[in-house]
Amino acid sequence: MEKKKYIRFDWAMKRMLRDKSNYVILEGLLTTLFKEKITINRLLESESNQEDELDKYNRVDILAENSRGELFIIEVQNNDEYAYFQRMLFGVSKLVTEYINRGEGYQNIKKIYSVNIVYFDLGQGKDYLYHGKTEFMGVNTGEILNLSPFQRQKFNVDAVSELYPEYYILKVNDFNEKPSNLLEEWMYYLSTGDIPQDSTAPGLSEAREKLKLAMMSKGELSAYYRHLDNTVILRDNIYTSRGEGLLEGREMGRKEGMLEGMLKGMEKGFTEGMEKGFTEGIKNAKVQMIKNLKSAGASVEFISDVTGLTKEDVDELL
Repeated sequence: MEKKKYIRFDWAMKRMLRDKSNYVILEGLLTTLFKEKITINRLLESESNQEDELDKYNRVDILAENSRGELFIIEVQNNDEYAYFQRMLFGVSKLVTEYINRGEGYQNIKKIYSVNIVYFDLGQGKDYLYHGKTEFMGVNTGEILNLSPFQRQKFNVDAVSELYPEYYILKVNDFNEKPSNLLEEWMYYLSTGDIPQDSTAPGLSEAREKLKLAMMSKGELSAYYRHLDNTVILRDNIYTSRGEGLLEGREMGRKEGMLEGMLKGMEKGFTEGMEKGFTEGIKNAKVQMIKNLKSAGASVEFISDVTGLTKEDVDELL
């Protein structure tokens, strides 16, 4: 199999895309995702995007500010994390408070976009791209609460949702198709580490030139391949754990199914026995009553009228 020619995006985020000369690659990704030209003025540091070199599986955050003063936190996550939705919320909430000074008016809260590139199965859904935003809907009318004309003029936005943080989730593992649009060209690179020559999405032509493995030194290559090995080991551990959990679940389900079957069988037998016993009891009581009536000198016609049985049934029981 031919070796990949290009550096994986998560590694590039750690080592290369923080360089101002490479902003164009990040700008290309954001421009493609948001479908409008995004220009990065600078990268920022935040408590939520400090890198821990000791954690080889950690998220890779870049916090960028565009020409409008909006904030973009870009996170790549390899490790499976069941509370990742809450972590997205925490990261954005930290930025909301970090980038407003005490005493400033709430109108100065910055718009924040959280872009999450995840290499694990987050939640339950079949799409590879999800977008979340905040809207207020009338409980009785179903209408969306809108800004007043004054608020639209003051904040220079058209909807309440534009004042709140927005979230984008790119589920890389759920993309396995041939690219058919610009965003899918990016998804293909994120998924495979390859950039076809006919890719035209913004930023990919620059990535093709700047993120070549051949440009790395021997030491950089060694560290890079260790990172890839660690990532593979991590994913193998995740898949192994899932596989073992699935097998354990099936075995437990099989045993529980057998037990449930036994209990249902016992319940059915008990119910049928009760019904049969009850039926037999009624039949025996009728027979005894008929015999008692006959001993008392009652005619077959009288017994038939009292019990509701036909004369033939009475004769048969006697």
